[in-house]
Amino acid sequence: MTFFEELQWRGLVKDVAGEDIADKLNNEKITFYWGTDPTADSLHLGHYSSLVTAKRLARAGHHPILLVGGSTGLIGDPRPTAEREIISHETLEKNLAGIKSQVDRIFEGKAEIVNNYDWTKDYTFLEFLRDIGKYINVNYMLSKEIISRRLDTGITFAEFSYTLLQGYDFLWLYRNKNCILQAEGADQWGNITTGLELIRKIEGKEAYGFTMPLVLDKYGNKFGKSAGNALWLDLNKTSSYELYQYLVNVDDSMVVDYLKIFTFLSKDQIEELEAKNKEKPELREAHKALAREIITDLHGVAEFEKAVNISNSLFSGNVKSLSLKDIEIGFKDVPTATISEGEKLIDVLVNNKIASSKREAREFLAAGSITLNGEKFMDENMPVTRQLAIEGKVIVLRRGKKKNYIVKFG
Repeated sequence: MTFFEELQWRGLVKDVAGEDIADKLNNEKITFYWGTDPTADSLHLGHYSSLVTAKRLARAGHHPILLVGGSTGLIGDPRPTAEREIISHETLEKNLAGIKSQVDRIFEGKAEIVNNYDWTKDYTFLEFLRDIGKYINVNYMLSKEIISRRLDTGITFAEFSYTLLQGYDFLWLYRNKNCILQAEGADQWGNITTGLELIRKIEGKEAYGFTMPLVLDKYGNKFGKSAGNALWLDLNKTSSYELYQYLVNVDDSMVVDYLKIFTFLSKDQIEELEAKNKEKPELREAHKALAREIITDLHGVAEFEKAVNISNSLFSGNVKSLSLKDIEIGFKDVPTATISEGEKLIDVLVNNKIASSKREAREFLAAGSITLNGEKFMDENMPVTRQLAIEGKVIVLRRGKKKNYIVKFG
């Protein structure tokens, strides 16, 4: 299987420009680029799917240029429904710094990172119209899906011009970095072809491009912040534990596709995991491998092991081994109960609506359904003190097998 055939087997090739692109990728060492606009201070898992493909090309010997759009980010590419909110220069600079750091870490410092603001900031409007605008027909722009889908609701001139700016990026990189290929998500196909058109008309040369299908969740939504389901690459936004929980619970029907897209596991390894997933789906070996590969690549082995430890401890109810920080991560979204030092256990249950009444609370206690930090307590009059708390601050109170509360002292 050639390198390009592997990309196709993994489902990473949708649209292609350039008849001999397979030969270029299989037999030459070329320079390519992938770009993103700094609309947030962190990338998310949707970006990572494309970055993994870029990293795959780099491992095959091709030179990666990763473009962060300091100028295009000030405008924003056309969204399907409404214009993007304009972000301030200060926010943009903060976002740029965060994204550059993430990209540099993912590529282990081996990628060339560029900012298109560097070659557009001194380019005057008149010069841009003369040098670039004269080569792209308005009808050609109107035919692009990214623009045509907004014609009924309206599109500003700024958004309309976005494809020219991104096309100019490709032209500039072609001229100055010998970059002959752009690889992006499928929603950027219209912008890629604008760059190819400029290179053909102005330089008289042919360049290359391909897009990757957008990665969707089980509901058919993109992995993006606009869809409200972003899994951020920043640990402070999405912890390794949260990422682990999401990945080990992805739909069985999608896990093999995700292994192909997101990991560097071989075809044989993925097919072996696929077979195990069919034979014993309850073991979730394919899902765990997916989580291991992604989290280790993003954050390192230690973070993956921490995520597994938190997950195992919470599943077993043995939370005493966890740190306060681990507790905060693992129980980020559970209800919080605030109590007074020495408050009776039965009052803790009733006052915080963990039980609807003292009668129900006694039934829970008698059945052994109430645990504090994994330990059963049945004495309704037992005072709940800081001595029971993890690091003297919080107690994990569990009712039954799944209902958890974080108890804090007021």
